[in-house]
Amino acid sequence: MSRPVYLIAEAGVNHNGDPERALAMVDAAAEAGADAVKFQTFDPAALVTRDAPRAEYQRRNDGDHGGQLAMLRGLALPPETHRRLAARCAERGIDFLSSPFDPDSARFLIEEMALPRIKLGSGELTNGPLLWQLGRTGRRLILSTGMAGLDEIGETLGLLAAAFLGHASPPPRSALGALWQQPEAHALLRERVALLHCTTEYPCPLDQVNLRAMDTLRETFGLETGYSDHTPGIEVSLLAAARGARIIEKHFTLDRGLPGPDHAASIEPDALKALAEGLRRVATVLGSPEKRLAPVEEGNRAVARKSLVALRPIARGEPFTADNLGCKRPGTGRSPMDYWALLGQPAERAYQADEVIE
Repeated sequence: MSRPVYLIAEAGVNHNGDPERALAMVDAAAEAGADAVKFQTFDPAALVTRDAPRAEYQRRNDGDHGGQLAMLRGLALPPETHRRLAARCAERGIDFLSSPFDPDSARFLIEEMALPRIKLGSGELTNGPLLWQLGRTGRRLILSTGMAGLDEIGETLGLLAAAFLGHASPPPRSALGALWQQPEAHALLRERVALLHCTTEYPCPLDQVNLRAMDTLRETFGLETGYSDHTPGIEVSLLAAARGARIIEKHFTLDRGLPGPDHAASIEPDALKALAEGLRRVATVLGSPEKRLAPVEEGNRAVARKSLVALRPIARGEPFTADNLGCKRPGTGRSPMDYWALLGQPAERAYQADEVIE
């Protein structure tokens, strides 16, 4: 049976800066059956400049009350809240994940929170210093690849490979695209890095999803692949799982009507539960790649298949011909694939009409 897909319930900043709502989101994700719940760790002043504008989707979903800095100051969670969230995750049996956006936040998640796996958003895919910092820790990484082409992803993987290999300093950018392909480097990447196909728009229009790009990621880089879903509903996530995604990340909220930049592109707990159940069904349906007789088919083979049969009485020694030999159910006798081999051969015994040839 196929391994179940790892479902990340992306809480993100949908707690709106409220620690109690964030804790409630942990509970909701656990009850829905997600494998992990993911938050975001950042210092607003270290993440954006004073003049950084909001994205169009942020203005559309949450208005334009100041730029990104003003918005993020109301959404950041302090270290103590992170510790409470991790403790609640441990109590509820769900993995705690978070995405860092600046060096100190990454250091906090690695050194103080001791997270074994870090998820990076698409915006950090070209953040060389942050990638180098995380790569030097040897931690496992999940990388979203929204807004990026294959060349940029290759550079990112080359930089991480250099860090994993223990290089004293980052190689020249011109060398990164080839570095990830070296056998020793690629072996480490396979152990530590997963790539998520992603379209960075909230919500993402269906004609911009391009799920086949997930196949391209897998074929090009040979790493575990998945899908970070910003579309409405759960259907695209299920399609991605059926297409081979091993990780699904989906934004969720306790209430899509809440103010904030990401609520409108998120699903509520009931839909998250439906997604988790659907992903388990997908894994069951995908089953094994081996093509063979399924156990449930055993009893049907004799009923549905055909055998060679006598179309009319055949005397012993009489040759089999197109006039006296045909194919009918049940499939308990000689295979019709032997039809041509029998033509012209003498019958070893007499057969009555409709009798199965042994």
